[in-house]
Amino acid sequence: MKTILLILVGQRKEAAIQVQKVLTGWGCMIKTRLGIHDGVMENCSDQGLLILELAGDRKKMDELARKVSLIKGVSSKLVDLKIVKDKKVVKSASSKKAK
Repeated sequence: MKTILLILVGQRKEAAIQVQKVLTGWGCMIKTRLGIHDGVMENCSDQGLLILELAGDRKKMDELARKVSLIKGVSSKLVDLKIVKDKKVVKSASSKKAK
């Protein structure tokens, strides 16, 4: 199973420093980090998205998500992803070729 923390940062110029401080404090839990925002140079957007792959204790992950979401203009969501084994494929009537 993989646990992903999605962080949406509005007012990026004001909130980014606070978000970075929180993430630095919890850095040992962050396995992968990807930051996305629209625009470059003078057209840099004020909203950004961080995607973090986390490792470690679930309670600590929950606490990290909570702390980040306390920052004004920031929201976060933890997502658990896993591969389900032995999925059965069900064919539907709509998959038949039309004549």
